Amino acid sequence: MRENPWRLMLAVNFAVVAGVFLYKITREPYVPYIHLLVDYHFGFTKRALIGAVMALFFAKIPVWLVFALGGAVWLVTLALFVKLFRRTFGFDDAHAPLLVFMAGSPFFLKNFMHTLGHFDIYGCAVAIGLLLAPAYSLAFVALATAASMILILIHHIHLLMYVPTIAVIVVLRYYLAQGFSRQNTIVGIAAVACVGLLFFAAQFLGSLAVPPDQFSRYLQSRMADPTRTDLLSFSYIWYQPLAREIADTWARMPSNLLGIPVFALLIWLHAPLWKYFGDSIRALAIEFHRRVVIAAIVAVSAAYLIMFAIVFDYSRWISNWAVCMFLILHAVKTLPASQSVPPIAPDDRKATFLGWIVTLVPRVGIVRPF
Repeated sequence: MRENPWRLMLAVNFAVVAGVFLYKITREPYVPYIHLLVDYHFGFTKRALIGAVMALFFAKIPVWLVFALGGAVWLVTLALFVKLFRRTFGFDDAHAPLLVFMAGSPFFLKNFMHTLGHFDIYGCAVAIGLLLAPAYSLAFVALATAASMILILIHHIHLLMYVPTIAVIVVLRYYLAQGFSRQNTIVGIAAVACVGLLFFAAQFLGSLAVPPDQFSRYLQSRMADPTRTDLLSFSYIWYQPLAREIADTWARMPSNLLGIPVFALLIWLHAPLWKYFGDSIRALAIEFHRRVVIAAIVAVSAAYLIMFAIVFDYSRWISNWAVCMFLILHAVKTLPASQSVPPIAPDDRKATFLGWIVTLVPRVGIVRPF
């Protein structure tokens, strides 16, 4: 441990995750719980897919199901990431710093534990799954399209949060490897159209038409403890139009912008990882591939900027943006390179110092930092 502190950092990260979990289960899961209650009882409804699936197995929804389901998805995501990292880099000592800056990042698994029950992690799990899936035929494009549509049915904000990264994975793993033909280009355009149409349907046709009190009574009928009406305090979000969401976000903007220096500091703490990312892009053998990767990073970042202007959960958006960058790095490593990129040096004192800070930061948060 003294000679290689990175292993100790990984052990500390597991302890931090356990602490975040114990903290989380003592809190009431207001938003995640109500998402398990809403289904398609009143017709096509946004944010209702998970609730509809739960209705197939549970007549009444207990509160503990939020933690059970969220914990199961978190464990699946962890297992997928472990498999992905092993395939991309391997678990040798040379790549231990990379593992700490990714898996131990407060942006990633630790923050997903803090946001246990929220829908962000579903997009991450799907993106990792697509990084692991074979990408040799148009079936890969069809799989990515179907997965993106499922994510939008879970929550339509995935169009900005993880669908752009999924599109990047498809382009880097399939189109750059197989080339662009008339057939796969048409399929790609059709896929984008299908995902876009579903998003507009969810955004503009998925709001409820029944009176709020009728909606609340139905939700109570699905609760294991219908006396806990306080858990229904966020039912208004199924009636809130996009214009109201934007107005609320801009009303909170002055106070939320105060967190930007903290977000910038957290991003800077990952400087060795970003340097490795940049070196990996520069090492790509084909200039066109480098341009596509840079354009992809800009496009994904632009989607998050749009999200910043619409919904005010800034800590979550920053965290998921960083996770998307981690996943794009894995996609970049599948492209042909002209030279090998040296990993983060395990004996680099600055990297070790930053690694310890990243390890000890337990999470980023949901709206404001920490």
